[in-house]
Amino acid sequence: MTGYAQTVADGIDERLKLRVVDVVGELEGETGDRQEIFYVLTGSGSLETAGEAHELEPDSGILLVPGERYAIVGDLRLVAVDAPVEGEIERERVVSRFADRDEERADEKRTFRVLHQGELTQFVGVVEPCRAPDHSHPYDEVGYILEGTGIAHIGDAHVPLQTGSCFYLPPGCVHCIENTGPGVMRIMGVFHPAGSPKQRSYDAARR
Repeated sequence: MTGYAQTVADGIDERLKLRVVDVVGELEGETGDRQEIFYVLTGSGSLETAGEAHELEPDSGILLVPGERYAIVGDLRLVAVDAPVEGEIERERVVSRFADRDEERADEKRTFRVLHQGELTQFVGVVEPCRAPDHSHPYDEVGYILEGTGIAHIGDAHVPLQTGSCFYLPPGCVHCIENTGPGVMRIMGVFHPAGSPKQRSYDAARR
């Protein structure tokens, strides 16, 4: 199957599933046999799980493991991604904040910070105005545009992107995300299985 992008995020229901969730007051849930990862877009509140409370603020990532019950309290908008489990999960932290993570460089025009790295990867990428060479990855990927405008080039499709757009890329799908705006583009991405934004199975720049 090929990948695709949605200018206005309507949700993704593939091997990785993505949706936007609004919490007004309280949201209770249980992960079941999959793992679930959230990203706080706006608002503040707390996550309660396993008898502990964790403060939530914008640009925070939350990793919940299979069989975990939780409650998110507050007024927040989140991106939620759930993924299958194929190996042992090693969770370093429940909540990870963008500001606390080390910045890494993918190339001259792109940096990223990994929020969670275990059986899957959650990261936030920052892209300066540019078009990267076409490439593909060896993992499933979903992405959500946090800031900026651009174009998702996926196969023969060229889909406009804006804040609130999303995309799905299966393994081996040749693509590139172009930033056509005057400022940076920020992308929240999730890979499964775990990987690095620098990892390529195909890269047109190396041909």
